[in-house]
Amino acid sequence: MIDLPKISNIAEIKNMLKNKKTSILFDQQYNQFAVLLPLVMHKNELCLLFEVRAKNLTYQPGEICFPGGQIEVEDSSPAAAALRETSEELGINKNNIEMIGQLNTLLTPFQYRIYPFVALIKENTLLQPTKAEVDELFFIPLDYLLSCQPEISYLDINMQPNENFPYHLVPGGENYPWKSGKYPIYFYTYEHYTVWGITARILHHFIELVNR
Repeated sequence: MIDLPKISNIAEIKNMLKNKKTSILFDQQYNQFAVLLPLVMHKNELCLLFEVRAKNLTYQPGEICFPGGQIEVEDSSPAAAALRETSEELGINKNNIEMIGQLNTLLTPFQYRIYPFVALIKENTLLQPTKAEVDELFFIPLDYLLSCQPEISYLDINMQPNENFPYHLVPGGENYPWKSGKYPIYFYTYEHYTVWGITARILHHFIELVNR
């Protein structure tokens, strides 16, 4: 006969769950990043600023992205990390960045947790991108983006157990019917630039919010 939990234990569980703030399950397994979508006046148009990553970088050289990077221990918050990275990459003072707000957090299948923010770069701010990280800056008019329909393709996501997977603990063993899924990839093209991947996914979210 199974003994029922003591009432005192039930009370403790109730109290613990009543006061618990929800979070992301296994949050500590995610690498945490913050990015910033910089709005800037360029040639008398409100634009979004994009970076072309330096070609000598180990990770994603030559690709298009927003300013941002990994959240460091010394960062007081994801917003502070986004401001720090933007200031460093664009070579500008943080005082020239006016934070507007935060977008929805993005979780990727690759264990990235990304906090996107939107900010305004104050007019007449001299941009001096760090050559070690940034090859080029370019600007896409916001009006263009709001009327642009992205091309959409999909990645197939399939479960692939490793060679030491304990099939004997799973109903059906090696014939277990693993689930599969599709991961949408957005492509925004402007002149000779193509914004895609995580950057385009965040951009798509921003455009949907503004267009509501």
